[in-house]
Amino acid sequence: MAYKNQQEFIEAIENAGELVRIKTYVNPILEMAEITDRMSKEPGGGKAILFENTGYDFPVLMNAYGSEKRMCLALGVNELDDVARDIENLFKLLSAPKEGLIDKLKLLPKLSAFASWMPKVKKGRGACQEVIYTEKPLPSGGEWSGPPDITKLPVITCWPQDGGPFITLPIINTKDPNNHIRNVGMYRMQVFGPQLTAMHWHKHKVSAKHFNEYKKLNKKMPVAVALGGDPAYAYAATAPLPENVDEYMLAGFLRKKKVELVKCITQPEIEVPADADFVIEGYVDPADELLWEGPFGDHTGYYSLPDWYPKFHITAITHKKNPVYPATIVGIPPQEDAWLGKATERIFLAPIKMTLVPEIEDMEMPVEGVFHNLVITKIHKDYAGQGQKVMNAMWGAGQMMFNKILVLVSQTADGSALKLGDYKACAREIFKNLNPATDLSFSQGPMDVLDHSCSKMGFGGKMCIDGTLKFEEEIQDDYIPLPEATATNYVALLTDKFNEITGVNAALPRDGIPCLIISVKKNRKGHIKELHRQIAALQGLEPIKMILYVEHTVNASDLALALWRFCNNLDPVRDHLLAPTAKEGYSCMGLDGTIKTKAFDNFQRDWPNIIVADDATINAVDEKWGSLGIGAFIPSPSLKYKDQMYGQEAVAAME
Repeated sequence: MAYKNQQEFIEAIENAGELVRIKTYVNPILEMAEITDRMSKEPGGGKAILFENTGYDFPVLMNAYGSEKRMCLALGVNELDDVARDIENLFKLLSAPKEGLIDKLKLLPKLSAFASWMPKVKKGRGACQEVIYTEKPLPSGGEWSGPPDITKLPVITCWPQDGGPFITLPIINTKDPNNHIRNVGMYRMQVFGPQLTAMHWHKHKVSAKHFNEYKKLNKKMPVAVALGGDPAYAYAATAPLPENVDEYMLAGFLRKKKVELVKCITQPEIEVPADADFVIEGYVDPADELLWEGPFGDHTGYYSLPDWYPKFHITAITHKKNPVYPATIVGIPPQEDAWLGKATERIFLAPIKMTLVPEIEDMEMPVEGVFHNLVITKIHKDYAGQGQKVMNAMWGAGQMMFNKILVLVSQTADGSALKLGDYKACAREIFKNLNPATDLSFSQGPMDVLDHSCSKMGFGGKMCIDGTLKFEEEIQDDYIPLPEATATNYVALLTDKFNEITGVNAALPRDGIPCLIISVKKNRKGHIKELHRQIAALQGLEPIKMILYVEHTVNASDLALALWRFCNNLDPVRDHLLAPTAKEGYSCMGLDGTIKTKAFDNFQRDWPNIIVADDATINAVDEKWGSLGIGAFIPSPSLKYKDQMYGQEAVAAME
């Protein structure tokens, strides 16, 4: 369904019991983020929060997309798979052969509906331009309220080590200067002054490509940033669409109604949604020096390190009367972005299946993998080598090129149902079919620039774990699967023998999954690989096919925490070692997910800190919790990590 504006969406989620209002003053600097972090980690994502007393003229909406129910409300569906089914039906309709005139005539109403989703630029001004701030009064008249000043908006500061306040939910509109095709993306914006922010677009992003084209032309690049409006806009801005596909067309498809756009006032080359709450107009000048932007507490759960990014000069700020400022935070999962990712996982499954990898049956991105790090894919397998075919297709598919660990599973030998959401059942099936010596493939390629584990920024290792049912051609002639052995006391066996091992998660073998997670206090060069050789060779370890290593400050028994840390810290090509076991002809794969240092790993990049709130903010929120009126006290999630060393502190301790 289409919402008239953001206020109608707020009313909808409030009527559904999915919103709490806070009338007590809450500081946009750190306090809003701390309250939202506590709420978003509640079962099911907690509630959306409307902060009504912000110290500014505008309320702040946070965690609006932070549950499956709210995500469905935002997209106007009962369940996220409904959108996937609509897309799949559309693909089938457009690709089906049309034999005769009757078949073609039947298609016309569907094509008419398709046309109705295309965005339309309307004449005049939109609600987003009811109040106007520009350097000078407009020649055309209108309500002029003075010069633009971004510091008059309640832009939040999320985390204590952030470089400053950041706009975190911007819908950024740019155009290619040559073909004038629009792109709508979402890139954080650090505020540096009343009329200056940074524009954090990565080199892989379409807006960065537009910027490079403006560089060649030596022209200023017009940009407009929308905030609020129909929630479909923010989702569409995050969606991994192919280049040259208009994100507002996707928003129109989701809303089942076209997006009405209006021309910007000072940057008329750019159009923005008429119902947006705020619009920030401006330009990026290729002739400018770059800004040192960051750090920023990012969706990986780590601070992204500061770097150089373009300046965005603000020429106008417009807004509707009584707007609401939307914001989000990202950090240690789960957060609101996990539900945006879940929507993408479900919605884009259909186009991937129908255009790239038809054998895919389902796909899952566990929250511990923070989107790109870990993707589990179920395929229907018909021939030997099909897993490798799927691997290559997926790593070449749009933003899936950033995937680090791809896990493949297929139909079972006995035909029993296998659901990807049942992680234990999937893991049992994967490891049952896995020969660690032959079924792990490694490659290198582009990685997310936020991946701190890469030795070189934006380029690193990938791994595919092929846990599909194997055909005869894929099985080594002399390979006989080892029997399961779950009775071994792996904890005692390992901690008694190796002083540097501080914890062992042996719960997985007890569930029929021959994999261990081991916490290690690393103290020398090559330590983990040396240790893995010794462990793999132990009598009693023969059934174990894979060992994941994390640093000693990680509780290996906390599976979600350990997997999150492991996935973030691993470069599969650099950090893997296949070692022989005590049984001749068998091997165990070791994967080093510990912190990397200059001294022990020859790692030359800085290692970022984990994102946690500071004590002063935690205490301030604790003290005012009773006055917030949002339910029972929720302790700070950051307390879970306070006793751990991390980032530069851990590196210094190791070295």
